[in-house]
Amino acid sequence: MGVRVEVVRVFTDSTGRFGNELGLVSAAEVAEPDRQVLAAKAGYSETVFLGEPVDDVAQVRIFTPAVELPFAGHPTVGTAWWFGQQGTPVRTLDVPAGQVAVEYADTLTWITARGAWAPDFVFHQVADAEELAALRPDEFAAAQHYFWTWVDEHRGSVRSRMFAPAMGIAEDEATGAAAVAITARLGRGLTITQGQGSQIFTEWDSDGWVRLGGRVVSETVLDL
Repeated sequence: MGVRVEVVRVFTDSTGRFGNELGLVSAAEVAEPDRQVLAAKAGYSETVFLGEPVDDVAQVRIFTPAVELPFAGHPTVGTAWWFGQQGTPVRTLDVPAGQVAVEYADTLTWITARGAWAPDFVFHQVADAEELAALRPDEFAAAQHYFWTWVDEHRGSVRSRMFAPAMGIAEDEATGAAAVAITARLGRGLTITQGQGSQIFTEWDSDGWVRLGGRVVSETVLDL
């Protein structure tokens, strides 16, 4: 296709390690019928197609290798960070699910979303990190499964993994939408370590909104 794809990693740890790769593509470069094909070719858990910001608002479409999503967490955090790095910080991302507010604070980029916007995850609380580590992606053939355990319940510290074969993702390294959903379910802010070591931060508001934040770094640029 000859399309430029900028790649960032979202929800890294404090040293820039781990995180979930995200492909970013100008929406003007790819016609709507071709976007799912390009997302599958790119192979990232999500690829986003970005409109030019107008009055600090940018339209965003989000695709996994298999389906389009109305909302997803690491794509919105990563996209917000990327716009800031281009010198065009935005206040709002317009995704099919609704208006996603954006905030920039020191090393973290934050978005605000509703738990109801997340895909339908099956949540499984397990006893400890050892049980979590023993799970295998090939054990799951359908749906979206989010496994989690408390590391320190008093501090809101969680360890998690997510398997999403229905989305074409065997295992997701960092899942912002699931972090939003579990924060809404538990009714409290969390510090989540997912996958190999990705870090996700959430804050809960009793009005139903969840703030989702994390660190982002640039990875590479591809032509597909």
